[in-house]
Amino acid sequence: MPVWRFEAIGTRWEIESARELTDEERSTATAVIDRFDREWSRFRSDSVVASLVEGGSAPLPPDAADMLDAYRELSDATDGAVNPLIGGSLAALGYDASISLVASDPRPAPADWRSILGWDGRLTLAGPAIIDVGALGKGRLVDLVLQALAGVLGDVVVDASGDLAVRGGSIRVGLEHPFDPTRAIGVATIRDQALCASAINRRAWGNGLHHVLDARTGVPVRTWAATWAIAADALHADAAATALFFDGGARLAETWGVSWVRMSTDGRVQRSPGCPIELFTGTP
Repeated sequence: MPVWRFEAIGTRWEIESARELTDEERSTATAVIDRFDREWSRFRSDSVVASLVEGGSAPLPPDAADMLDAYRELSDATDGAVNPLIGGSLAALGYDASISLVASDPRPAPADWRSILGWDGRLTLAGPAIIDVGALGKGRLVDLVLQALAGVLGDVVVDASGDLAVRGGSIRVGLEHPFDPTRAIGVATIRDQALCASAINRRAWGNGLHHVLDARTGVPVRTWAATWAIAADALHADAAATALFFDGGARLAETWGVSWVRMSTDGRVQRSPGCPIELFTGTP
């Protein structure tokens, strides 16, 4: 199938389709990405998120309710380990708006985030805080791009560097080993579903610093190295892939009907009951 490759939101995208996308279809997809980035990026000064770092309110972005309602479930399931106000914690470790990668002391995210962040009619912050929707935002955006291409007949695959959604024919996807990117620990077959992955070797810097933090401590997770989740949509696959780094994540995945695999930092592999992913024999 023809493949359209491009860079957006700091990551590599590939969109495969049964035929070459027209210029209008490409413009439609990029407009969706640009709109989402203007609303939710904490790396650009003109975003909605950036306008609220000192508190205040802004018009409610159209994706706010779906994403923040999912965050409420994530937070409840993980006993507060996942939190949409984790942006300040990431910034404290150097993953800030300028990506300085200069770390200071860990900073827990506000435990009472639901009393600070509101999304009823408007997006509001009761005080200074940094919203970061990285636990599920890329998955949501993959869904939106796939929806924007609804008029494209035939098979379509939207892949944003490991977070992907498939419409139509099935594809086989290797599960990259988190400690050796030249190897795979298994293969997933995806058809009319989404597969999202998260790993501590991606967006990593410094001595043991990476982007998957426990919001309760502001410290990077140490038990799990990589997660993969299959769901009906990429938002829930992405959210489950994040939750699986914490206690309670497997229960939430079961509630959502998500299949999953995860690898610990000492090489153990777990999978959900009935998970259709083929794991290779002898995986360490």
